[in-house]
Amino acid sequence: MVSIKSWVLPKSRRDEAPHFSKAQIATVLEQVATLLKLKDANPFRIRAYENGSRTIASLETDLWELNLSGKLTEVKGIGKGISALISEALGEGTWGDLQSLYDSTPEGMIEMLAIPGLGPKRIKQLHDELNIDSIAELTAACNEDAVSCLDGFGSKSQQKILDGIDLLARFQGRRRLNVGLLYGETFEAMVARIDGVEHAQLAGSARRRRETVGDLDIVASVKPENVEAVTEAILAIPDIAEVKGAGDSKVSVILEASILERNLDLGTLDGGVFHAIGGDDYSQMESSGTIEAQVRMVPPHVFAFTLAYFTGSKEHNIKMRQLAIDKGLRLNEFGLIPEDKAGDLKGLDAAKYSLNATNEDEIYQHLGLDWVPPELREDMGEIEAAKSKSLPRLVMPTDLKGSLHNHTTLSDGVATLEQMAGAAMDMDWEFLGIADHSQILNIGDRQIGANAEDLLEQGEKIRELNDNWSDGGKNFRLLHGAECDILPDGSLDYEPETRQQLGHVIASVHQLSTWKARDEIENTEALIKTIEDPTCTIIGHPTGRILQGRDGFDVDLHAVIRRMGELNSEGELKSMEINASPYRLDLDWRFVRFARDQGVPICINPDAHDTTGLRDVWFGVQIARKGWLEPKDLLNCYSGEEIEALLSR
Repeated sequence: MVSIKSWVLPKSRRDEAPHFSKAQIATVLEQVATLLKLKDANPFRIRAYENGSRTIASLETDLWELNLSGKLTEVKGIGKGISALISEALGEGTWGDLQSLYDSTPEGMIEMLAIPGLGPKRIKQLHDELNIDSIAELTAACNEDAVSCLDGFGSKSQQKILDGIDLLARFQGRRRLNVGLLYGETFEAMVARIDGVEHAQLAGSARRRRETVGDLDIVASVKPENVEAVTEAILAIPDIAEVKGAGDSKVSVILEASILERNLDLGTLDGGVFHAIGGDDYSQMESSGTIEAQVRMVPPHVFAFTLAYFTGSKEHNIKMRQLAIDKGLRLNEFGLIPEDKAGDLKGLDAAKYSLNATNEDEIYQHLGLDWVPPELREDMGEIEAAKSKSLPRLVMPTDLKGSLHNHTTLSDGVATLEQMAGAAMDMDWEFLGIADHSQILNIGDRQIGANAEDLLEQGEKIRELNDNWSDGGKNFRLLHGAECDILPDGSLDYEPETRQQLGHVIASVHQLSTWKARDEIENTEALIKTIEDPTCTIIGHPTGRILQGRDGFDVDLHAVIRRMGELNSEGELKSMEINASPYRLDLDWRFVRFARDQGVPICINPDAHDTTGLRDVWFGVQIARKGWLEPKDLLNCYSGEEIEALLSR
């Protein structure tokens, strides 16, 4: 989660100098500057800490060696006072008299600093004039219209504060899958490289590929004699914001964004998504966020059991434990133990009688099951399927041969047809569907969508490119379509004769305010009208949700999918999209299997607005796997020739 708790000065986790990293020093200097602003301190003193923080953060030379050389004050931006503080922190692990500054600042004022767009100057004004010391008090004051009357605020500023508080609330608890995995896989690799760690693996909701991720769970195989050294090595990782606990077999920490090898990049997003997630404020929060993580160290012979246990889900584990009980066994994080041998023993003492399992597969075999892929472990029939040897052969990213929903510079994309095609060829795809926005789409006062004339000209260009590739023996083709807005009554943008000249139509809702203001019945009827239009091929991002941004509109997806299944059985092609953008992941995985069972093919689409966005299909594959899909269930797994023939039909 993003840390909004009171700041604390870091404590050294080293027995010798240097006691802190360059990043930690820079962070403290930045925090001190902000705390001084909250106290309306001397501007020159504030600027000294700000300059010192920026200088240290961008310093290319080794800070400790520079300190030892006595040349720290020769660095532009580092005065004598800041230099002395840095030397004390590095050499002794203490921070002078800074603790009193931290202690004298109300925690609530520090928490308010996390609200996008609310800086120290305004927080001090709120504190001085309205005696506001917490986010809760600030929320109440805004709702009572007490903030708008303050000098320099107004009604718009007051609403922006409320919007910022709402945005901050979304960050408490879970992160989107792409962000959680970036933290998790980075931390996993760090732990795996530590001497004494035989193997480390990410578990929990991240391993099950849930659309959002809570705390990170790393399971590490460590011999008992190495646990202390491994613990010390984990605690010495410089990008740990806080140590929450460190016991005999578990380390619990909060990781800073600086642990990542690269900055969190939002990528090129369509305007609707960018606005829904908070825009520039969201980007800033992502790049300064934190996430909680636990490392559980277990002996090598226990590793497989601990990994399975902490992968979850809770419901899956309960079913597994019941199977074990039926066989006279006790299944837990330490082993699969015969009850008659374990007796009153607990934990590792009982585990010495466990059945052997060097990997998860052997645990499932002991219980008469096929190994269940982590994505399926949600107690949705996977154990029964594993018992009857009927688990699906889940789709892999390498099974995909293309996608159908992507944008170019004709609408709000930033890459040309040729650039998008080149990126698709680099991925060894055989086809790429182009579906630029239709003419009705506007963001602000700017028309985003393509008019009919420009759209049809794009089709001519695509035909020329395809002819050139075919003449050159290249097995690749662009498929011409459009992302047509679904109007409130369920009809589609563009005239029918325009849509009939396209190979495929992605039908999507973008006027969310209208759809969210209506009830489920009205929205469902409108969406069924859409899919019954002969030109409609695929329903794009079916609910319009933005993860951590907004809920989707109310709709009975079961009814919509059933009608799509009927149309498919009559020979029409009606597909449901898994929008693979990690901001959407819509269709939700909970409906994917139902669509498959209704005979509705799925199409994984990255909704790419630039060339790198094509690779978001990976996230869509994870959702398809959670939905039990095999390659045969996906339009993406058709060959280029097959999909071209299917769409032309």
